[in-house]
Amino acid sequence: MHRTGPRPPSGTHLLALDACVAALVTAAYVALAGQDASDGLPRFTGPWWLAWPVALGVGAPVAVRRLWPLPALAVVLGATATATLLDITRDPYVSTALACYTVALIEPTRRASAALALTLVVSAAAVVTGEAVLTPAGPWPEAAGTAVLVWLCVGAAWAAGRAARGRRARAARRNRRLAEEALAEERLRIARELHDIVSHSLSVIVVKAAVADHVAEARPLETRDALRVIEQTGREALTEMRRALGVLRGDTDGQPQTTCESGAARTAPLPGWDELPDLVRRAERAGVRTDLRTEPHPRAAAELPAGTALSVYRIVQESLTNVVKHAGDGTRCQVTVAVDARGEVRIEVVDDGAGSAGTAVRPQLAGGHGLVGMRERVMMYGGTLTAGPRPEGGFAVSACLPPGPAHGTATGREHRGEGQEQQKGRET
Repeated sequence: MHRTGPRPPSGTHLLALDACVAALVTAAYVALAGQDASDGLPRFTGPWWLAWPVALGVGAPVAVRRLWPLPALAVVLGATATATLLDITRDPYVSTALACYTVALIEPTRRASAALALTLVVSAAAVVTGEAVLTPAGPWPEAAGTAVLVWLCVGAAWAAGRAARGRRARAARRNRRLAEEALAEERLRIARELHDIVSHSLSVIVVKAAVADHVAEARPLETRDALRVIEQTGREALTEMRRALGVLRGDTDGQPQTTCESGAARTAPLPGWDELPDLVRRAERAGVRTDLRTEPHPRAAAELPAGTALSVYRIVQESLTNVVKHAGDGTRCQVTVAVDARGEVRIEVVDDGAGSAGTAVRPQLAGGHGLVGMRERVMMYGGTLTAGPRPEGGFAVSACLPPGPAHGTATGREHRGEGQEQQKGRET
């Protein structure tokens, strides 16, 4: 049978403490063996050489009770019962109680319960036999009362051991659950970052590749322009991917670094507010006419936390990715990012859905997790997200990030009903 409970720490300091207790118990029993009958109880009358092994049997196993709990309890119980029959014992089986505590703490329930039952039977038999049969010191009820006192001492120690075992098991389960939740959250964060990086860049690449394939023979100059956009977008995606992987590996300390690989671009800190114009330029290269309007409060924008700035960047990035993939060339898009004096950030990305030139040549792209990722980012800050088709045509994404650090409680709203299917089709 395997032990199912957590083993208590057996460090040097605990073993040293047990050794000290074992020495005290042994010395106490040696002293009790030489005590006279002044306390009114029968005294030990055997040879001195017998008292020492009995005293060692009662005390010494306490030093190793954390390493071998059941053998230690067996030796202590046998020696203490012998000491009781020899009229040495004057305590309510303290060393037996210490060994019984460790058994209850470490051993499985069935084994610990069997050990407790055997301990109670042996101790009661030794007490009653010694005090009421071999060397009577009083009536039978008095011997029975002593046995009950021993039971209370041993039973309380056993119960304390089971309670400590339960607390440690609950703490272990709680720590394991927290570790699993942290791992799941980290996986989700990594998946969200990789999705935002890959989805945006590949959407532009797919669109431009489709355009190049469509006009390759008729308009070679436009084909070259599309290939240049594909090359530049691919390099930018490679830079962001290296940056994300560097953060995951712990290779960066927030300072820009340069790699020696062919075609590698210089890495930089995580993107944020200042990189929003780059997003607009990428969308324009994909054929979406984009207008960026920022309304930052000077002090609030400067003090915007890096995590909030990254979330703003990713929300705008994912919204523009949806426009590129689903609205088509020639679409007009308005991006508005505003920060008020309190540090609250409002993001709005609206397109008119009027694009048509790229729609005919662009393959159908499957839906994915874009809006889900945006919603999760907003939820981290307790903010709100609204995403859905506009009555006058096009699509709109609106997000609000309250001031303060991320705390994981949030609300997320999306338009339902008439435009639900269209909204699902806009997810990347």
